[in-house]
Amino acid sequence: MKDLRLLSVTLSLALAAACGGGKEQNAGPPPGAKRVDTATAGSLSGKVTLDGAAPANLPIKLSGDPFCASQNPNGATFENYVVTDGGLENVFVYVKDGLGNYYFDAPTEPVKLDQQGCRYRPHVLGIRTNQPLEIVNSDDTMHNVHAMPEANREFNVGQAIKNQTDRRTFTSREVMVPFKCDVHGWMHAFIGVMDHPYFAVTHDGGKFELKNVPAGTYTVEAWHEKLGTQSQKVTIAEKQAADVTFTFKVPPPAAN
Repeated sequence: MKDLRLLSVTLSLALAAACGGGKEQNAGPPPGAKRVDTATAGSLSGKVTLDGAAPANLPIKLSGDPFCASQNPNGATFENYVVTDGGLENVFVYVKDGLGNYYFDAPTEPVKLDQQGCRYRPHVLGIRTNQPLEIVNSDDTMHNVHAMPEANREFNVGQAIKNQTDRRTFTSREVMVPFKCDVHGWMHAFIGVMDHPYFAVTHDGGKFELKNVPAGTYTVEAWHEKLGTQSQKVTIAEKQAADVTFTFKVPPPAAN
């Protein structure tokens, strides 16, 4: 009997290891990983601009849900193009490569994706791998949060009551993860999932800033939901601030 109990315990431990049991708890920096020395790190800031007049955002038909219509008495439009003082908003800017074997702990503080006035807030955001995503329904109507990643696991969460909150995490880097609401077809959001902290979403006239970047040469990429991506090589020296500008061109109108 003693041998059988020992065999049973051994098999249970083996199955737990095979299924990943306990693996996340013991996860840590891989051999040879480096930490960023903030005393010598630099920074990267810049702006994303739009060359040309932005296409008009199409109006949203809110009549199908009386609550959504009541929250937008002056109507609403899609958020495909948001331009402030010539700067393009809702652009996800991030370090695409060049970080080598630097290691970064996952934050425990959640990132919030809210639903207010039958819109996702914010429209574009970034999160770290294994960092909690807190999804909140602040509306007094039903929403259905449908994430459609390729590298991560898809999920579809119904939120039927006001202030309902659900949490999810992403385990793999991915740019970008689209979100939609299956109840309200106009509701869309995009989340960039990073395994490092060097990302930002443009704001206040297309501006962005990445702090505490170690010295090195990097590929920095800017993503926009309609205009695609642009990449640049950027070198950051120790204790120095680098600057970069991305300019997206408005696509020509489609031929009839």
